[in-house]
Amino acid sequence: MLRTEGIRKTFPGVVALDGVDFDLRAGEVHVLLGENGAGKSTLIKVLSGAYRADAGRVLREGQAVRISDAEAAEKLGIATIHQEFNLVPQLSIAENIFLGRQPRRLGMVDRKKMEADAKVLLERVGVTAPPRTPVGKLGIAGRQMVEIAKALSLRTRVLIMDEPTAVLTSEEVDRLFAIVRRLRCEGVGIVFITHHLEEIPAIGDRVTVLRDGRSVGQVPATTPQDELVRLMVGRSIEQQYPRETVKAEDAVASAAPLLRVSGLRRQGVFEDISFEVRAGEVVGIAGLVGAGRTEVVRAVFGADAYDAGRVEVAGKRLPGGDVWASHTVGLGLVPEDRKGQGLLPDASVSDNLGLVSMREASKGGLVDRGGLRKDAARIADRLGVRMAGLDQHVRTLSGGNQQKVVIGKWLLAKSRVLILDEPTRGIDVGAKVEIYQLINELTASGHAVLMISSDLPEVLGMSDRVLVMSQGRIAGELTAREATQDAVMALAVGTSAPGSTSEMEDSPRGH
Repeated sequence: MLRTEGIRKTFPGVVALDGVDFDLRAGEVHVLLGENGAGKSTLIKVLSGAYRADAGRVLREGQAVRISDAEAAEKLGIATIHQEFNLVPQLSIAENIFLGRQPRRLGMVDRKKMEADAKVLLERVGVTAPPRTPVGKLGIAGRQMVEIAKALSLRTRVLIMDEPTAVLTSEEVDRLFAIVRRLRCEGVGIVFITHHLEEIPAIGDRVTVLRDGRSVGQVPATTPQDELVRLMVGRSIEQQYPRETVKAEDAVASAAPLLRVSGLRRQGVFEDISFEVRAGEVVGIAGLVGAGRTEVVRAVFGADAYDAGRVEVAGKRLPGGDVWASHTVGLGLVPEDRKGQGLLPDASVSDNLGLVSMREASKGGLVDRGGLRKDAARIADRLGVRMAGLDQHVRTLSGGNQQKVVIGKWLLAKSRVLILDEPTRGIDVGAKVEIYQLINELTASGHAVLMISSDLPEVLGMSDRVLVMSQGRIAGELTAREATQDAVMALAVGTSAPGSTSEMEDSPRGH
C-alpha cells in the first residue's frame, strides 16, 4: 500500500534519516516506535510532504511517487494528524473540516450541504456536537476527532497519527482506539506513533523501531516491552524508576525545609494548601484531573496570584505573584506546557539555557554573552543534550532534549528548589530514565524537588513522600512505604460520590 526505500534526510550537522525502509499494508495499524530524536517525526514529515527526502523513494501501490507538499500527499490519500492540531478555534467544526474545500452553490458557500456532510463524518467518529459548534469550545479529545473527520473527508487511505493519546484520558483513549479499529476494518492503513508501550499490543499489528535515524527492527505488536526498549535504546533498562535514597529518612526529616507553603488559598480553585519540601527529597503531588495540582504550583512559583497564605524558600517569605522574586531566592518551575511556557522555540539552545540567568550576567547594561555561552555549554554537556550545537534552534530538538533545556536553564540559574510539572510527558523511555537520574543527582547534592505527574507509577517510583490532592485540597500525605496505587486513589476519590472510582478513567494517561 505504502512503502519507503532507503529514505535519507539530513539537516546541518545532523543525519535525521539514514536509509530508512518502512512499509504499511491496507487495513493494519503499524506502530512507529523510537526515542525522541530517532527520526519518527522526520519520516512522517517526508510522507506528508512537509520535507523532501535527500535520497530514497516512496512507493504508493507499488508505483514511485513524488510527495512535494501537503496537497500532493492528500491527492495520494495520505493524511497526517500532528501533535499540534491544525484547526482554527474561532471557526465551526464544519468550517474546519472543509477549510479551503467548502462546497459551493451559485458561487456561494453551500453551508447547508457543508454542515450535512460534516454531520455524517462526525457520526462516523462518534462526535455528537452540532457541526456549527466553534472548535474552540471542544476539549482536546473532541478536537482530535474533528481532525480525524477532516482526514476522512479527504477520502484518506493512509492515516498517520503522531502521539494521538498523549493528552487523552483513559476513557478518551478507549474511544479513539474504537475508531482506529473501525478504520482498520474499512481498509485504512494507519501509522501510529506512541511512547506508551502498553498501548502497542492493544492497538497495533506490527512495530517498526527507529534508532539514530535507522530502522533497527520490525517485530509483531505482541513483542514484550523489555525487548522493545532494548531495540529503542540499544541497551536494556533494568530499573524504570531509579530513585536513590541518598539520605536516611530521619536525616531528611530533621533537615530544615527549603520550601514551606502555609494556608495557601485561591477562591474556587484551591483551599488550605500546606506542605514542606526538605533538602534531599522528592515530594510528589498526585490527583485526578481538576484536582488543582498545576494551579497550586503556579501560585507557589508566583506565576499566578493567590488570595491568602504564605510561601517561604529557605526561610525567606515570597511576595505573591512575583516570578522574579522566586528566581532570586532559588525557586524554579519546569511547566507542564514546555513549548508554550518553558521555551523560546525560535531561539537557540544557548539563549534558552541562559534565559533566566541573563540579568545576573549583565554588567553596566551589557550581557556577558561569552560567559553565558560557556555556562550553557557546561550545562548542556552535563545534561547530555543531543544537538548539532549551541546555536541550533530549540524547536528542532526532540521533546526529551527540549525538556533537558528547560530544566537546564534553572540549573544554570542555581535553583535550589525545582518544581517539575509533568516532567516526562511526551518523552520516550530512555529520556525518562535520564530525567530520573538527574533528579537523583539534584537531591544527592542537597536540592529539593516538588514533582507533579499524572503517571501514578512515576509518582510512586520517584517520590519520597506523596501529597494527594482532591477537589482543590490536600486529601492526605503518604510516605514512600505507605504510597500504593490503591492508597493514592482512595485519597484522590475519597470525597466523591459512591461508585466514583470510575473517575480513574478521567485521569490522564501515564507519560
